[in-house]
Amino acid sequence: MIKKITFSLYIVVVAVMAAATFCEKLGAGDLYHTWWFTLLWAMLTAAGIVYIAQSRLHRWPTLLLHAAFVVILAGALLTRLTARRGAIHLRQGQSTAEYMAAKDGQGMEPARLPFKVKLEKFNIRYHEGTKAAADYESIISIGGDGAANRYTVSMNRIASHGGVRLYQSSYDEDGRGSVLAINSDPYGIPVTYVGYALLFFSLLWLLVDPRGTFRRLLRSDVLRKGALAILALMALQQPVAATTTFPRRTADHFGRMSVLYNDRIAPLQTYAYDLTKKLCGKRSYRGCTPEQVLTGFIFWGDQWAGEKIIKVKGGQLKSTLQLPDYVSVNDLFLAGDYRLKQYVEEYYHGAQDGFHQDAVELDEKVQLIMELRGGAPLKIFPHTAKGSTQWYAPNRSYKGAVSARDSAYMQQVFADLYRYALSGSNADVNKTIDEVMAYQQRNGGAGMPSPREVEAERLYNSVPFATILFVVNLTLGLIALGLTIRKLTGKDDTSARPTGKRSLMARLSAASGPLFVVLMVLSMLALTVALALRWIISGYVPMSNGYETMLVVAWFTQLLSLLAWRKAHIVVVFGFLLSGFFLLVSHISQMDPAIGRMMPVLNSPLLSIHVGIIMMSYALLAMTFICGLMGLLLPRKGVELQALSRLFLYPAVTTLGLGIFIGAIWANISWGTYWSWDPKETWALITFMVYAVVLHTRSFPLFSRPTAYHLYTTIAFLTILMTYFGVNYFLGGMHSYA
Repeated sequence: MIKKITFSLYIVVVAVMAAATFCEKLGAGDLYHTWWFTLLWAMLTAAGIVYIAQSRLHRWPTLLLHAAFVVILAGALLTRLTARRGAIHLRQGQSTAEYMAAKDGQGMEPARLPFKVKLEKFNIRYHEGTKAAADYESIISIGGDGAANRYTVSMNRIASHGGVRLYQSSYDEDGRGSVLAINSDPYGIPVTYVGYALLFFSLLWLLVDPRGTFRRLLRSDVLRKGALAILALMALQQPVAATTTFPRRTADHFGRMSVLYNDRIAPLQTYAYDLTKKLCGKRSYRGCTPEQVLTGFIFWGDQWAGEKIIKVKGGQLKSTLQLPDYVSVNDLFLAGDYRLKQYVEEYYHGAQDGFHQDAVELDEKVQLIMELRGGAPLKIFPHTAKGSTQWYAPNRSYKGAVSARDSAYMQQVFADLYRYALSGSNADVNKTIDEVMAYQQRNGGAGMPSPREVEAERLYNSVPFATILFVVNLTLGLIALGLTIRKLTGKDDTSARPTGKRSLMARLSAASGPLFVVLMVLSMLALTVALALRWIISGYVPMSNGYETMLVVAWFTQLLSLLAWRKAHIVVVFGFLLSGFFLLVSHISQMDPAIGRMMPVLNSPLLSIHVGIIMMSYALLAMTFICGLMGLLLPRKGVELQALSRLFLYPAVTTLGLGIFIGAIWANISWGTYWSWDPKETWALITFMVYAVVLHTRSFPLFSRPTAYHLYTTIAFLTILMTYFGVNYFLGGMHSYA
């Protein structure tokens, strides 16, 4: 009876959490802070304790793991009942003890601190030479005028005084005020952290325990089965050249100049690639490199206005205006009238349906060209004064910000370049570009990228790593899958041939194992190079957005495939298919591959650890999904695939648990709360709880059967898809960037 009650409550809690994320999105209110939601967790905890006691578990790792969850929930309850949270608004030079306290998730009310806080100064530190914020700092003093304690509060750096912790939250637009988040939780946090420590210890113990299920799986004979694959080729085509522009070498040299773009200093080549991809959806246009497209629009704008380079999205707008797949700027102007003007104005007056959305997206591409022809994006002239560097475009008024000499130089450069370009004097163009680059080095300050960073970015721009690798990996994976199915269905048996000799395909399949391992290593090395280049360019671990995390998941998938290959050769098939799929998603989705500055709050070592471990768990759970599909399609191999899947499942659940709660520690340091019921963290917890069920084969013997197990793990993968994609593209929240 208690088993049914516990499991029923478990299902209800998971279902309520899932429903709550949608209710919050639809504006139906906050369910997480209601009394009955807390009661549900309390009932589940009590029922679970009784059930474990009746089950007479004697294995310490399992007991400690479940005890850890009880302690974590106890800490959460203490936080709910005793913690004080709120925000204090400070103005420079003023002291106050008053703050706005949160009322259990339902609004704010005035309250007082046991001490006064004074804002001495607020600073925004920028990345050198840009307007991208590197950090926000509030210098405060706490206490009386005679014995005040001075603190610096910034992102990922808190101040703690008298049991109250203060976090940087926001600031006033005039730069003379700051908002600090306040958290006082003297009982809940210590208890919760004890629970986290028990959880980390017990999860790792489950993996290394010699008598544990995971170690027994590693010794299982059923994992020594598998099959492998062969190579694929790619074809290239030569496009037709477009209209007038610089020769390739001159355009390439133009792309070596630095520019302030996307809140960082980058080669103009980067802007050229982004511009070309945004306009036509490709990395080149009719044989022209992105640098040639860029210089074509700058110096031969009238000619390029007739180039059909703008890709038109299919839909009602395209059919209504009878537009081809690609149009030119001139195609969108009839007798001087802009054909999109009416629809764009209607969009900004509230008509935001699909038709008008398409009009706005097409208009944005036109505006990119118009801005470029006006020179606005070409911020290539740095000027450093009083330790601060500003970058200027040639089309703007400098209003005394620079010397008359520098102002004249900035205005003259493009006049000279235009004259040399139209006269075909490419040597003079190259000489002028060299002079500009020398000017940038003299005036760019400490924000100028190093030669190593520049070459890394140029290499990264030139090679479409993700595109090439998704084609290669998916092709190899599909071929490997075909050979695997052929072998598993017995079509390569020597008994099927009168001579007893194996067929050519059978011999090829048997000999391809080491070859495919080598190909997997080469693919992984190429992806490693791509990630390393992004790391060098940006200066941070490449795990800060959806595009980068997809690359990291693909990398972990390949790594895990190589590590598990000796135990089960079939994982190479999974590795190629899954990594190819993840790279395909990053290629075709709306994820932005542009490299930008990391938000200050994300600049924490704990974040990198948190994201890396979570990505590893996603890759492992994706392996269980493939095993599940194969097990359902090939029931004869269900037992072997179940053993292989469970080999992935144990470390997957372990890393998912570690990742979730390391993220909670980071959130407590950065945001002032270790759990905020954000949709991403809620769905990560749901995923953890869903996959944890299938580990309990003693309580649910049904999952000892291969078919039931594979069906469950296949369906459970939907929670991963919801956690990663559903939250990002529908529910939103603080984690929607990832």
